[in-house]
Amino acid sequence: MHDGNDSDNSAHSAVVVRKRRKGIYILPNLFTLGGLFGGFYAVVMAMNGRFDQASIGVFAAMVLDSLDGRVARMTNTQSAFGEQMDSLADMVSFGAAPALIAYEWGLRDLGRWGWIAAFVYCACAALRLARFNVNTSVVDKRYFQGLPSPAAAALVMGFIWLMTDADVKGATMAWPTFAFALYAGLTMVTNVPFYSFKDVHMKKSVPFTVIVLFALGIGVVNIHPPIVLFSVFVAYGLSGYVIYGWRKFKGVQTSVISTSTDEPDERGLHK
Repeated sequence: MHDGNDSDNSAHSAVVVRKRRKGIYILPNLFTLGGLFGGFYAVVMAMNGRFDQASIGVFAAMVLDSLDGRVARMTNTQSAFGEQMDSLADMVSFGAAPALIAYEWGLRDLGRWGWIAAFVYCACAALRLARFNVNTSVVDKRYFQGLPSPAAAALVMGFIWLMTDADVKGATMAWPTFAFALYAGLTMVTNVPFYSFKDVHMKKSVPFTVIVLFALGIGVVNIHPPIVLFSVFVAYGLSGYVIYGWRKFKGVQTSVISTSTDEPDERGLHK
């Protein structure tokens, strides 16, 4: 003879509770993987002496990197996995790849100084990405804290692409390459504010003139990509110091870190 509790227990044991597995969103991560491939392709091309193609690989990775986050937000497919994947891909494409390519192209002949410059750039890229991840919630979204790693990579690779296009050998440009690597690397870990363009909303309607200017911009880049892209990123690489100097002159707060110190995680971030 079975009592009521036994029947309840048997019915309960028949029910198998399974936690729903968290999936991985395909679309934004495809862009991230594409950017990772761009960095990997760049290193392979540099190993084969094709530094022009190596530069194109890094710039292609930049384009894809700028799209993955926007695609995730527009399709509401953000995830913690995607954020981590993006950081790891950025470290390869904008940290390790430019450092190795710069060393292979022009820094090798400087001996110890060459690999030190390449390592400083690579280490600063890692530090910049780590700081970005932990400071996301306390930084003014309109600005980056320090030069973003894609722009730093574009500064180094743009110089290499321009010189390669002009048939200038890397050995003759070793010290300028050293200077660009150090400038780009160290600027990544400064507190200098660089405009992020994150307040530009893709979903908002824009005047017809903006589309025309965008088309003209594409046309200008196509006139001579190495010169135009390098010039654009040199200007951007200097813009942060201009903003910093202007804020200092006007007596405005120069740090892009939130002024709130209520949260324990924010202590020590204000300078």
